Amino acid sequence: MTIMEVVIAMVGNYVATIAFGILLNIPRRALNLSGWIGVLGYLLYQVTIVFGGGYVVGNLLGAVAIGVASLQAARWKKMPMILFNIPALVPLVPGGQAYEMIKNFALGQNDTALTFLLQVVMISGAIAFGFLLSELVNRLRQRAWRHHR
Repeated sequence: MTIMEVVIAMVGNYVATIAFGILLNIPRRALNLSGWIGVLGYLLYQVTIVFGGGYVVGNLLGAVAIGVASLQAARWKKMPMILFNIPALVPLVPGGQAYEMIKNFALGQNDTALTFLLQVVMISGAIAFGFLLSELVNRLRQRAWRHHR
């Protein structure tokens, strides 16, 4: 992946995240930060894939990064965390695989469709587990910070 492709991907993910935030009607003061959190999650996803981690691990790490960054943004802006993490998840959603699954089921190619179904389930599970892990990371960090004081 060239530097220009990375820049185009970052801009596209930023715009997609903000556009989804506008569709969800999140406050204006949360849009920019949620866009950058979406870019952060997607970059971590791409770096994981480039270094051979695979789609599932990439989505897991991206979701953890989005969860941790969303909590920090929520504290900084004094807003609910969901305003940052839901729009930021848009780049990680397995929409392409879901489309291919439905298309192949409609065409009667059930074996291929089941392969895509398995991918959708694994990626969705990785995203959900990533949010669970981000909660664990946030709680451990809070505990360490309180204990350090």
